[in-house]
Amino acid sequence: MSDPIQSLFEAGVISTTLYAPNSRYHTTPTARLTSPDGRELVYLQRRFIPPASAFAVMFEHTVVQADRGDLLAARYLGDPQLAWRLFDANVVLDPVELTERAGMRIRITLPAGVPAPANE
Repeated sequence: MSDPIQSLFEAGVISTTLYAPNSRYHTTPTARLTSPDGRELVYLQRRFIPPASAFAVMFEHTVVQADRGDLLAARYLGDPQLAWRLFDANVVLDPVELTERAGMRIRITLPAGVPAPANE
């Protein structure tokens, strides 16, 4: 008798991920490769950073000397592990770039693809 839960995973009915919901890789798909010796290897597919236009700006923050991405994510997004959202929204590949100069303005946004609320 086969495991019914495993059958659901294999059928794609239930998705699996090794990454927590607050990880930038949570929704990144995996792929499989069979090695020459027959082992099946699962790997993470490439993750592309969404274009800046995919982010709805909630407001901007002016950087002060002690700012860091993780601290800003904790303050504005409620979770320091979400700093990657600030990096993506501000098109930053090196986390240091986000807060390297006091006075810089960074965008605090909704997640990529989430539209701004309509003004009423």
